[in-house]
Amino acid sequence: MILLVIDMQKGLVNEDLYAFDTFIERTTQLVDVARKYSVEVVFIQHDAGLNSGMTVGDEAFEIIDRIAPIEGEKVFVKTINSCFGNKDLKMYLKKQTDRRLMIIGLQTNYCIDATVKSAFERGYEVIIPEGTNSTFDNDYMSGETTVRYYNEDVWEDLVNDVTFEESLILLKNDKL
Repeated sequence: MILLVIDMQKGLVNEDLYAFDTFIERTTQLVDVARKYSVEVVFIQHDAGLNSGMTVGDEAFEIIDRIAPIEGEKVFVKTINSCFGNKDLKMYLKKQTDRRLMIIGLQTNYCIDATVKSAFERGYEVIIPEGTNSTFDNDYMSGETTVRYYNEDVWEDLVNDVTFEESLILLKNDKL
């Protein structure tokens, strides 16, 4: 299994996210447990382009300190919503024999959604732990409604949605 940590960048992670405290606590704990049990952690950063304030070299582009990559962990940069838009990541994942991806991070209705659907189309088994993706309120839905809509409806047939406690067990045992 690979733990994909998507867009946990300083320019996105703030208290306006739905269920912020739970989200941060759970994503941090999953990264810590994955590291402890030698489950590969792969980070993805979104580059919004020049003059966006969130591109390579900008502080907002950096992964939050709390889970910042450690030596040996891979980091890939994407410029579109789906992580599979990064050819190096796509090739790296293709070479792995384990076809299970545990996906966590931001934002539920953008990069997480695009990555979940792209992974499913490529034959990966996708695992979404409860409370480990979030987003902001928008003009149409609250962050809570958005998260519930994607987790409980849109991805219903695409992913293994597991409780947070089950996700910890999966990482510790690295099997389903």
